[in-house]
Amino acid sequence: MARRPFSLSAYMAYARSRGAVPAPAPSARPAGPLLWLHAGGPGSARALCALATRMKIQRPELSLLVTGEADHLPEGALRAELPGESPSEVAAFAEHWRPQLGFWTGQELRPALLQKLHEAGTRLVLLDSRDVPWTSPAPSWVPDPSAATLQFFDRICPVDEPARRRLRRAGVEDSVMPTLGPLTDSAPPLDCSDALYEEMAGVLTGRPIWLAAKLRSAQEAEEVLHAHRRAVRLAHRLMLILVPATHELAPDVAEVARTSGMRLSAWEAGEMPDENTQVLVTEDASELGLWYRLAPVAFLGGSLVNGHGGEDPMEAAAHGIALLYGPNVGRHLPAYSRLAEAGAARIVRDFDSLAGALSQLVAPDRAAAMAHAGWDVITQGAELTDEMIALACGWLDEAEIA
Repeated sequence: MARRPFSLSAYMAYARSRGAVPAPAPSARPAGPLLWLHAGGPGSARALCALATRMKIQRPELSLLVTGEADHLPEGALRAELPGESPSEVAAFAEHWRPQLGFWTGQELRPALLQKLHEAGTRLVLLDSRDVPWTSPAPSWVPDPSAATLQFFDRICPVDEPARRRLRRAGVEDSVMPTLGPLTDSAPPLDCSDALYEEMAGVLTGRPIWLAAKLRSAQEAEEVLHAHRRAVRLAHRLMLILVPATHELAPDVAEVARTSGMRLSAWEAGEMPDENTQVLVTEDASELGLWYRLAPVAFLGGSLVNGHGGEDPMEAAAHGIALLYGPNVGRHLPAYSRLAEAGAARIVRDFDSLAGALSQLVAPDRAAAMAHAGWDVITQGAELTDEMIALACGWLDEAEIA
């Protein structure tokens, strides 16, 4: 038996000294194989859940357990809290859930839990590993157990070469690290009626169009309309499609549009846009699949005003569209940063900079270049998803044979 590294022994001694915290009884474990998903942050939760949903298509008998910062669970998934790191807590978690597979995201590690699951035979994968330090619940006087903890993973997927170099310095072998890139949400584009798309594409032929998607307040709608009014001065035929995030917000957004002095068409009232329409007003996001296909440029709402944290940009990027967003996107910052670094998204600070960006992106070649960059990011995520599904299915088949 290999000797345990001193840093891990010191951490385990610390964990044993911590008393177990009483926890509510967990849900019953379903029969059959179970995949455990840990979302280390909201930025990775959606992509992780999309990966799990595709896994379920391949292996319908697979049950899903989610821990961490996931707002929305895959259909039928169970939710649990991570246990504390005391021996009794990690043993109870491992013995109750008995996951065959575990996908972990985030730079915060749980050495005692991961060691226990590794010893119990769970195949563990660390996704989206980045070039930033790992953390653990260890106090500062305990030697850092991160490098030793990484040895419990069967596969580790770094997002880029700097992350790979950091892993090498921690003692991770190249054979454990496939070159697959970052984890992104590679869900398919939203549904759209082909007949309706063809009709609208014919109506709008030759007009420059942009979309303001999932606006979260009347104030944000007002900023967008200010930007549109300024951009129209340079591109007189430019049309805006205005989409509130929810049906409840529709009256406020529509009122702001009515008082803007611009020529409107109300979509739900059956009004089709014509040559004079400057703003097409909708009541909710139910037909975003259509609008994403018609508009080469989209501003994503919940980002110009505080309090909402932005919208997930990967849904829009999957449609091949140039993206603009405001500074308040904390809930999805890793995804926006990835798209911005690739040249697929651009931050705007206010209606003035939004108008300036629109004036540049009215040129079809510029919008197309951004859209192509976004598609590259989505494609990279699909490659990682496909590889992880194949790997996990192979491990499940090995377990069944054994």
